[in-house]
Amino acid sequence: SVIYSDTICDLGGASELANYGEYSGAPTEQQTYEYAKTILGLMTQEKHPDGKVLIIGGGIANFTNVAATFKGITKALLENQTLLKDHNISIFARRAGPNYQEGLRIMRDVGSSLGIPFFVFGPETHMTAVVGMALGKRSIPRHLEGETTTASFLLPGGQSKTEPATPKNGQTPLSRTTSQQSTTAVDGSTADKKKPAYALFTKNTKAIIWGMQTRAVQGMLDFDFVCRRSEPSIVAMTYPLTGDHKQKFYWGHKEILIPLYKNMGDAIRKHPEADVLVNFASLRSAYESTIEAMNFPQIRTIAIIAEGIPENYTRKLIKEADERGVTIIGPATVGGIKPGVFKIGNTGGMMDNILYSKLYRPGSVAYVSRSGGMSNELNNIISHATNGVAEGIAIGGDRYPGSTFMDHLLRYEADPDIKMLVLLGEVGGVEEYEVIKAVEEKRLTKPLVAWCIGTCSGMFSSEVQFGHAGACANAERETALAKNRALAAIGAHVPQSFDDLGDLIRKVYTDLVNKGSIEPQPEVPPPTVPMDYSWARELGLIRKPASFMTSVSDERGQELRYAGMPISEILKQEMGLGGVLSLLWFQRQLPAYANKFLEMCLIVTADHGPAVSGAHNTIVCARAGKDLVSSLVSGLLTIGDRFGGALDAAAKQFSGACDKGMHPMEFVNDMRKKGELIMGIGHRVKSLNNPDMRVTLIKEFVKENFPATPLVDYALEVEKVTTSKKPNLILNVDGIIGVAFVDLLRNCGSFTMEEAQEYVDIGTINGLFVLGRSAGFIGHYLDQKRLKQGLYRHPWDDISYVMPEKYTE
Repeated sequence: SVIYSDTICDLGGASELANYGEYSGAPTEQQTYEYAKTILGLMTQEKHPDGKVLIIGGGIANFTNVAATFKGITKALLENQTLLKDHNISIFARRAGPNYQEGLRIMRDVGSSLGIPFFVFGPETHMTAVVGMALGKRSIPRHLEGETTTASFLLPGGQSKTEPATPKNGQTPLSRTTSQQSTTAVDGSTADKKKPAYALFTKNTKAIIWGMQTRAVQGMLDFDFVCRRSEPSIVAMTYPLTGDHKQKFYWGHKEILIPLYKNMGDAIRKHPEADVLVNFASLRSAYESTIEAMNFPQIRTIAIIAEGIPENYTRKLIKEADERGVTIIGPATVGGIKPGVFKIGNTGGMMDNILYSKLYRPGSVAYVSRSGGMSNELNNIISHATNGVAEGIAIGGDRYPGSTFMDHLLRYEADPDIKMLVLLGEVGGVEEYEVIKAVEEKRLTKPLVAWCIGTCSGMFSSEVQFGHAGACANAERETALAKNRALAAIGAHVPQSFDDLGDLIRKVYTDLVNKGSIEPQPEVPPPTVPMDYSWARELGLIRKPASFMTSVSDERGQELRYAGMPISEILKQEMGLGGVLSLLWFQRQLPAYANKFLEMCLIVTADHGPAVSGAHNTIVCARAGKDLVSSLVSGLLTIGDRFGGALDAAAKQFSGACDKGMHPMEFVNDMRKKGELIMGIGHRVKSLNNPDMRVTLIKEFVKENFPATPLVDYALEVEKVTTSKKPNLILNVDGIIGVAFVDLLRNCGSFTMEEAQEYVDIGTINGLFVLGRSAGFIGHYLDQKRLKQGLYRHPWDDISYVMPEKYTE
């Protein structure tokens, strides 16, 4: 965002700068939606006579899922479509990083439907080129061709015959390096004795990872593989909140195991070849873990990723590292990368960006930057303007970085393979003046292209604190403009703006080629790295038949959905338990009276005393000391046609007879001839003279609220026939619920006749009894536990012992 502001000011648009919002890390779709909604709300508070411009996106992300964040932004755009049109807003989006192809596709699809000017670009377009287009200073290309690589995948054919060797131990813990370039040092470490003093990393570099950062580790291993390293760069992981074990990863298409240790000391002692620690510890433990690592002389380089470490702790770390000769990269850094050799954590992004920026082989240009996010942008710019990156380090955005611009530039100066330097500074601090002094003193002699971002700060009337802790000018000397002028004065190549940085790098590089200082080498395609299945599926590159299908609920998004309806909306509409059942069982919203009927059914079937078989079994099981679930299941297993399961059977019998046009008397006589009971008819205690209040309440509700009740009416006519024979052959609670449920399905307007019949056939109605009676069974279980009832044994005098006569005396 600072670079966009700089470019807007450079192009004369300073007076038109308005608001910006920035998301970092890996925000969710919902979080970016909230960000975007806030920005759009500010943007549409008042109109501008010339309309307004919204710039979305930015650099090349390391690990942020671009598609997910763009979905949040597009949701906000669609909700504000009318306001966007009304305020004459044009939108320019530019983004790259993990899953950016899908993110750009989403943006283009939404752009075509908004009805406003909407332009979308990827990494093929310079980061700030969109600013010139938005301000009318640069023409907008109609068609852009991007690279064809995606995610961690190259099409077959990239694999050459010189395939990197796989670890000999295959799916066993990785053993220590036995490279010819490694010898045992005096301190017991297997140091790389041929490593020059200026080199932090070589093809033999071995690292230990602090933290359960499995995604970053797999990214490092994939980078090793595509760089044709003979062995992985990671020998161990350490994390205090787990026990010692092996963690599985991929080396190309083969599986390998990397040991993980609870204690860092164990990891370091058992792997003396490791001289790098990549520390993913949080700001709360980064200081202690870094101090602990420095107690082992074999560790020579430590990358500290965490942001927010207190400055006094950082200064102590720097002092300790200086005394021990340890190089610290960070804190608050993504790390660094040495193409073809080694990368730290998530540096360089996912494999699509590694391939796009050709980081699998070294170039001739080295850079140093404060911003980790801008490292990928520099990788992109340098790889397309030169023969590629030789090394790149992001020193971190804190005011006191563990290593400085000068530390790394002097290393680059000493490296004969590096022919050209790039420095990306920023507003705040005075480190760039150390670089200026080194150039003046001829300690830095290689061509230097330099730019300090934050030039827009001079356009503001008050002091501005940008994103990094150190990005705040406390004096004129610390402003980006003053630094850029001073750099240009000593002969550094300084562009007019960041927008011109790529062109200037190309010019300086071309001059070196023409002088013979750089001899470009032919491209060698990298090995194919298989794509992870999960990522390929997310990108839509594969199809696989799903093992399960569901239309009930979805827990994958920002909030749980029942049949597509968010939980928050269900609660907001006060749909109740009946409404939840309508969504989970029928995948649609039923009328309010239908939801109320479902809840009534659950209430009246919840319990029927402790004597019925289900409750009895639950009680006996609870008194035997069993747990809640076991006790509940023992009761539920008794449910069937003879206990509680008559709802489905009653619905099928009554609806079948009614649909055939059978007279109620004919139906009763037919069932008697077959010798079959009429389900839903009869009660042990209740009768015409002692009616079941549950039946009465449901019958009254149904007659008052249902649009039509033909099956209930038919069942009541059948009841007249059966009670004329015996007064207790009444329509019982199972019967009334069963026939009323069919009337609901057929007449509420939410189902076709075929759908209604299907729900009857698959046992939906019995589900009401199972769900309702579960509440009662649980009540009986809790009651027995509360009363502390002991093991139940049935009394002998309540059992008739009938033995076979031949065995009795």
